[in-house]
Amino acid sequence: MKIGFDAKRLFHNNTGLGNYSRDLVRILKTYYPNNDYILYNPKPKDLPFFSDKNNFNIISPSGLMRKLHFIWRTYGIAKTATAKQLDIYHGLSGEIAVGLPSNVKKVVTIHDLIFERYPHLYSKWDRKAHFKKFKYAVDNADAIVAISEQTKQDIVTYLKVAPEKIEVIYQGCAQAFKEHYTTNELQTTREKFNLPEQFVLNVGTIEERKNALSLVKAIKDLDTKLVLIGRKTDYAKSIDQYIAEHKIEHKVIFLHGVSLTELAHIYQLATVFAYPSIFEGFGIPIIEALYSGTPVITTNSGVFPEAGGPDSIYVNEYDVEQISDAISTLLKDETTRLQIAEQGRVYAQKFNDEQIAKHWNNLYTKILE
Repeated sequence: MKIGFDAKRLFHNNTGLGNYSRDLVRILKTYYPNNDYILYNPKPKDLPFFSDKNNFNIISPSGLMRKLHFIWRTYGIAKTATAKQLDIYHGLSGEIAVGLPSNVKKVVTIHDLIFERYPHLYSKWDRKAHFKKFKYAVDNADAIVAISEQTKQDIVTYLKVAPEKIEVIYQGCAQAFKEHYTTNELQTTREKFNLPEQFVLNVGTIEERKNALSLVKAIKDLDTKLVLIGRKTDYAKSIDQYIAEHKIEHKVIFLHGVSLTELAHIYQLATVFAYPSIFEGFGIPIIEALYSGTPVITTNSGVFPEAGGPDSIYVNEYDVEQISDAISTLLKDETTRLQIAEQGRVYAQKFNDEQIAKHWNNLYTKILE
């Protein structure tokens, strides 16, 4: 098969959609190396976290289109010579190129419809633009894939797609989180970032939807520290203000410039992973924590039980006292922590690379028959 991918996120996002894109093409290349994989990158950029880039055919715009790369991504890809030779074009993040030849099968992955569920988090223009692109994708795709049952339900509700037209294929996580690291490797990272022996970890963009402020409030009176890893948005100002007002600067650690391997080390060093997010399409940090052997506390609704499995601890994301009690219980009970961690590793195997690769290969094969 000759498969083309919308690789914007793969090259230009170092979290979330970027991780999904990189992991998927890596997995497919590993398990189905005889396929020809083409990456359409609208804005050339060399990124170290995609180390396999030399094993792919990478297509980028030239001439004037280098400046109009956002137009090329939507309308220019279909005009490239390679596009006419594709068997399948796969939009990895809710969009597919316009004008692709009729003989090319189109696949789109939908991660979430948060712009519909929580419109106040987006500008009016962004909501309209997202809806238009997503609607075009699902109306023109030969296969629609949701990354969770929760997202599938939202596609049915907001994009008016019949449920039988949507397939759920879970995402996994990078190999780094599945590795066993030596005590010396972990200690080197602990010393580099001055991490305490015991701490609560949260990973993700520091924005309103991720709800880190509730987590800061939850650890205020606990004998522990909180490590937050993620890009700050304006929402982080409310967290800084709360920290200053309650004089808990010594209890909250913000980390930046963390490599993928160092992040994997920090997951394994953490005592508890707490993720009281309001809403996600899937919640890949939960899977990263499960593979890392770190017990998970997360939200008791939406996609979170789907990602965290039967043995993680679930809380009301708005109930600070409940979040605090859950953290306190795990910090004090090592036996329970170890038990949850082991059961979590077992559950995480449903998101392993081989399973994901098989699902995608079956889907690609089916739409070409």
